[in-house]
Amino acid sequence: MTKRSGYSVRRRHHATARWFPVLLILLALGDLRTEVQLLSDQFTVTGLGYAIRHHQLAVVVLLGSGSLWRRFG
Repeated sequence: MTKRSGYSVRRRHHATARWFPVLLILLALGDLRTEVQLLSDQFTVTGLGYAIRHHQLAVVVLLGSGSLWRRFG
């Protein structure tokens, strides 16, 4: 493998990995769509607790999105 082809493969992989955090954030927001609408209509601590308790993965993805963006972006 020459230096040029190795660079091309790495660059293509990096461009593909850039969409990974965007995809995860969009999927997390889609999962939380109903709860966000309910919380925007009337915010309650109980509603926030329900959203966090029943959608833990989506909340963790949103809280870690900055780190994901730095890692893959």
